[in-house]
Amino acid sequence: MSRVLIIEDEPAILRGLADILRFESYDVLTAGDGETGLELLRKGEPDLVILDLMLPKMSGYEVCRRARSSGLLTPILMLTARGEEMDRVAGLDLGADDYVSKPFSLPELLARVRALLRRSQVAAEGKSAGELLAFDDVEIDFAKYEARRAGAKVEMTRKEFEVLRYLSGHPERVITREELLERIWGLENYPTTRTVDNHILSLRTKLERDPRHPRHIVTVHGVGYKWSLEEG
Repeated sequence: MSRVLIIEDEPAILRGLADILRFESYDVLTAGDGETGLELLRKGEPDLVILDLMLPKMSGYEVCRRARSSGLLTPILMLTARGEEMDRVAGLDLGADDYVSKPFSLPELLARVRALLRRSQVAAEGKSAGELLAFDDVEIDFAKYEARRAGAKVEMTRKEFEVLRYLSGHPERVITREELLERIWGLENYPTTRTVDNHILSLRTKLERDPRHPRHIVTVHGVGYKWSLEEG
């Protein structure tokens, strides 16, 4: 049975989500503010978090930021009250995995929950081959979500690992921004590709010898990106 943590300060929404998820046979934890939610996220070992962004005591943005900075990789589904693009972009850049805008339909939310849990399970079951990547002075262990450069630890977000893994898993093939959004974020109709570009820029800064002239994470102008096997 999958465990879902709901962090939502509106009692009616919190109660309604908890009831429908329990009806769907999920184990449910609830929190009405950000501080309590972060504590449950750390100690309750949920398989997925439904996180409202506008919360008392600690915002959903801060909950997400602290969770990811502490190494928690639990899938996070954001609830955005206003449905504004910047809200979604900010949350996704902080490490959230998907979003649903209020007011939302329960079938859509349940479909997103199932999709995130399914992707998480597939990722967990697929940790057997292609887990190690080495280039230049960089070593990546995708199974442990660990990165080192010249022996020193490099801090990377879960999404950065996933983007790098997808690119390096398809060497020399051009990957469009839309494909990355669909495969990594699971969003077929995402409103902007800027999030992909931000992740690519961050990866280059952390891993490339010369981020201004990258040799591995290469831009194919007008199309997308590719992982180059160039050495030297």
